[in-house]
Amino acid sequence: MKQAEISALVKRFIQYKLTLAFAESCTAGMLPSGLVEAQGVSSVLLGSIVTYHPEAKHKLLGVSKQTLEIYTAESQQVTNEMVMGLHKKIGADVCVAVTGLCAAGGSETDEKPAGTLFFTFLYQNRAEEHREVFLGDCLSVRQQAVDFVYHKLNELLDRFPPDQEKLTA
Repeated sequence: MKQAEISALVKRFIQYKLTLAFAESCTAGMLPSGLVEAQGVSSVLLGSIVTYHPEAKHKLLGVSKQTLEIYTAESQQVTNEMVMGLHKKIGADVCVAVTGLCAAGGSETDEKPAGTLFFTFLYQNRAEEHREVFLGDCLSVRQQAVDFVYHKLNELLDRFPPDQEKLTA
């Protein structure tokens, strides 16, 4: 996503008086770092928690060890628990979590090939889940994931009427 589009996204968050936070694994800090050049981002972005290792997901975001063992660290179930833990810790109006496989290895299977990423967006006590498979090397997959999140955030804001004030989370 181009910087002008990112700036427009941040302006929309400001317009609706919404805050934003991320729980990241495979994107490893790319989500907030892509926003920091936008004017006014400090009134929008509350923070990001990078939990690359399963133990960090458990300790920092409260992902249960049982969920990690049953579904693997790269799963929709873990992403869902990540976003709930993020919301508890930071309390942003919009919380986004992402985990997955940027490269071969880990919990890769035929049904979950490299490039499979899981996303959960939490807003107004509603969670939206997404599973996407991106092609390319690890850096390309991570960048596609960031662009996907920014695009989905714009779609979320498209649901607001132009004169909508902040609704209680």
